[in-house]
Amino acid sequence: MDISSVLSDKTIKGKQQTELISTAILENKTTVQELLSAAESAKDPAKATCIEALEYASKIRPAIADEAVLDFVVASLNEKAPRIKWESAKVIGNIAARFPDKLDEAVNGLLINTEHSGTVVRWSAAFALGEIVQLKHPRSSGLAAALEAISAREEKNSIRKIYQKALKNALK
Repeated sequence: MDISSVLSDKTIKGKQQTELISTAILENKTTVQELLSAAESAKDPAKATCIEALEYASKIRPAIADEAVLDFVVASLNEKAPRIKWESAKVIGNIAARFPDKLDEAVNGLLINTEHSGTVVRWSAAFALGEIVQLKHPRSSGLAAALEAISAREEKNSIRKIYQKALKNALK
């Protein structure tokens, strides 16, 4: 499957593009490396669609993600487009357990995104940080305290609940 042609085909709507690409990855009709190559050269909307496809695929099969995927989505946390930020955070949440020793940069980017004005960006950062803190990695003790502080100042109850649930599970 040629990902660039799917992204440039105006007859295929966004969600359908996401489904086609994620299905192609899961069925080994294209590779994650091809997806990353297409995303790197794409404009923001197409890049976000690629990352969303990666999010769907990694939720079903986290093993599709290698370090190149982790590096790509961590770097994407700093992008200007909110959709790229939130889709990247969701991928990190899906694959965090595969890379417990390589999450420092991801945590830093996610913590920055907890202050974003966009609710979905903050929600996605909370999801990913919650998944990371639940790994009970030795480095996550400091993260738990940071998440408690973020939770206390978060205005949205739905986001606060994500932190509270993750912290509760991390203490088990």
